[in-house]
Order: sequence, then structure tokens, then C-alpha cells
Amino acid sequence: MKRDISNKLCCFPKEKTGKILGYENDDLKMPNKIIEMGLLPETVFRILYQAPFKGPLYIEFGDEKSRIALREEEARFIIVESV
Repeated sequence: MKRDISNKLCCFPKEKTGKILGYENDDLKMPNKIIEMGLLPETVFRILYQAPFKGPLYIEFGDEKSRIALREEEARFIIVESV
């Protein structure tokens, strides 16, 4: 059965503001670096760019406007909503 990923960071539209709600980590495979980088629940973010062929996402987040690149496979763990 295929999982719905429409509410995940990997599928969020570019240049729109969103908020992280939490994580889908039922199988305990989420990399710890997601939390260590500061992508915590209630964090506001924007996707600035995605590399071609489902490449990394370039994300701006937080009050400090930090920027990171995150692989699409990692972004599938993060549950988001539009703000």
C-alpha cells in the first residue's frame, strides 16, 4: 500500500510559507540530523529551490533565516502545513 506524502516537506510548493507539525518516524529510520539541524515542530520555513530530478531541497527556516540543503528522502519524514 502506497503512503500519502502530500503533507510532507518533500511535496511542499516552492516559495510558500509552511510550518513543521512533526515527524513520521514509525519505523525509526528518520536521521537524527533533521532535529540536530533545527527542523523542529512549529518551525516556519520556505523552500527556496529544488535541484532537478528530485534533488536536494534548499530550505530557509526559523527567525534567523537559516538555510540548509536537505535530501528528498529526508524531507519525506517531515510533516508540514501551509501558513
